[in-house]
Amino acid sequence: MRYFTLFLTFLIPVILYSQETLTADELFSKARTIAFEEKDYTKSIALAKEALEKSPDYTDISIFLGRLYTWNDDVTSARALFEDLEKQMIADEDFFIAYGSLEFWNDNEQEALRIVEKGLQHHPKSEDLWLLKAKIYSSNDPAKAEEALLYVLELNPKNTEARAMYSRIRELNSKNALSVIYNLTHFDKQFDEDWHIVGLSYKRVTKYGSVILRGNYANKFGADGKQIELEAYPRISKTFYLYVGAGYSEDVGIFPKYRTGISLFANLPKSFEGELGYRQLYFSDNIWMYTASVGKYYKNYWFNVRTYLTPDHKNISHSYTGTVRYYTKGANDYFGIQVGSGISPEESTNNLLANENFKLKTFKAGCEYTFSVQKLNIFTLTFLYSNQEYRINQKGNQFDFSIGYTRNF
Repeated sequence: MRYFTLFLTFLIPVILYSQETLTADELFSKARTIAFEEKDYTKSIALAKEALEKSPDYTDISIFLGRLYTWNDDVTSARALFEDLEKQMIADEDFFIAYGSLEFWNDNEQEALRIVEKGLQHHPKSEDLWLLKAKIYSSNDPAKAEEALLYVLELNPKNTEARAMYSRIRELNSKNALSVIYNLTHFDKQFDEDWHIVGLSYKRVTKYGSVILRGNYANKFGADGKQIELEAYPRISKTFYLYVGAGYSEDVGIFPKYRTGISLFANLPKSFEGELGYRQLYFSDNIWMYTASVGKYYKNYWFNVRTYLTPDHKNISHSYTGTVRYYTKGANDYFGIQVGSGISPEESTNNLLANENFKLKTFKAGCEYTFSVQKLNIFTLTFLYSNQEYRINQKGNQFDFSIGYTRNF
């Protein structure tokens, strides 16, 4: 016991001495680890302060301490620290980002914009500062937000946060849109005559979300048909929004008599997005389909996997589609490919569902090219090939060609 006491007598001073001799860099690193991994901001603040006592002119630690105050909801301390750094003429990029973010998150947009503009004078090609500028303008001046986002994408086309935000801002800028689309479907065996579909739609963006009115004309099986559709995308919050759709036609067989659909969309962390919903079609009986999808933005790419599940009293029919898009510039400029199986109620062939052909085997693959001209004019070209089992053990090929044009105003 006497030896153990002597051991502790020598050990404790050594431990205390080793703690006291941690360098500012070591304390800074420890503070970052505790903040990011343990989310213990109070402990991290104490370590950052200790590091500053050792190196009072260590700017990176001061900026990080300001961030810690911000994350810990100590706005007064964060603002006082950042104001002091500004008086010292600190011009680090991270300083302007941290200080501007503090004011933006606390609804002081004018001050946030002043800080960001000052930062851009020192760092004119900072993606993060331009992105923060877009966020500041997004609520009151979408046009300026769009300009900032376009510059970010010019600096780095792989910036997925800017691309996703640009899609939302672009919609706010263009309150109205007129679209026309023509689709030709050719069969090598299943039907003798080609199908023709023309759709004309009008979209209006409101503060609650987008509303779309669409009229469709089709010639199928040698007969004509018309359909009216109404769709809306109401926003619930920054994370969630809905798709709500309905359609009606007197020409059953060419179109379903009724169709409805609802989906809940979520903008998830790390550029993911998800969807859960249903689609209902009524010809002579109801067909209920349940859908789910997961999407992901990665650099210039967007990946999406979607399924439709159609239950009946015997089993569940499946439809799967995988889509990849490569964006060349903005949100309306991309190449896309898709591969899948089964028939989707979103496709122009959905009247085949009336005869339960969706339970037969189908393979499909296609490509799409969408591009914009002077931002307001959007053109779309689509090709889809399907190998359809239209009767048990009998297959035929189907070719769909589409061309579309949208004018935003």
